Amino acid sequence: MGCTVSAEDKAAAERSKMIDKNLREDGEKAAREVKLLLLGAGESGKSTIVKQMKIIHEDGYSEDECKQYRAVVYSNTIQSIMAIVKAMASLKIDYSNPARADDAQQLFALSAAAEEQGILPEDLANVIRRLWADSGIQSCFTRSREYQLNDSAAYYLNDLERIAKADYIPTQQDVLRTRVKTTGIVETHFTFKELHFKMFDVGGQRSERKKWIHCFEGEKITRSPLTICFPEYSGASKFDEAASYIQTKFEDLNKKKDTKEIYTHFTCATDTKNVQFVFDAVTDVIIKNNLKDCGLF
Repeated sequence: MGCTVSAEDKAAAERSKMIDKNLREDGEKAAREVKLLLLGAGESGKSTIVKQMKIIHEDGYSEDECKQYRAVVYSNTIQSIMAIVKAMASLKIDYSNPARADDAQQLFALSAAAEEQGILPEDLANVIRRLWADSGIQSCFTRSREYQLNDSAAYYLNDLERIAKADYIPTQQDVLRTRVKTTGIVETHFTFKELHFKMFDVGGQRSERKKWIHCFEGEKITRSPLTICFPEYSGASKFDEAASYIQTKFEDLNKKKDTKEIYTHFTCATDTKNVQFVFDAVTDVIIKNNLKDCGLF
């Protein structure tokens, strides 16, 4: 009987040891798994950050994947010039060359079929090229805060010669600049510094035309005064002052300053090196907090 009890006790001890081991391994695995939720207004750069993670941590986009974005680049380019042309009328801006009015009509006549087929035919590319070169169009572009225009507009339109070539294949930067409205939730997985990240991109609602995100970009602060969004702002129309003011606005919303820290980083979603630097800093904060939770920091 004693031997039987001893064998049962030994088996129970082994089972207990195995359960403890599994629990420990599950705990370590959970500690290495980090979920990141990207929040922000529509077109504030959430999806671009997700693309950056693929470029930085997953060897980027293959040539075949880049080719699949060709139609999106064409569409973004066409939609951008169409938005500017439409704004010409509402802002009462004239073309410097009256012939461009005919090009505008051609643009709308050719664009629907081109977008439907995912192409950029030569005749349409020439129309876009002439329109973009018009000083009236350029004047309208500088007032883009007064209407809805993709942030990538100038990037694509300035590089139309390359984009319009028959053998065009989008670059990593071209893909990064594409704009496709996010619907639902997009989940991306990658590993960095021995942490397994699950990043969730939640589709944001379209913000108002004079959206506050413009104020984060140095080149826009000079033509989009912060007082448009914050009438009480009394500082200069300079990046550093405007950025500091917006940072303070966020930090003032923290109701638990003693227990909850807010880490502020200023970045441009399309700048890969800058995003890499910021994400590295964010990861270090996550690691530090994980060690704190485990009592090791």
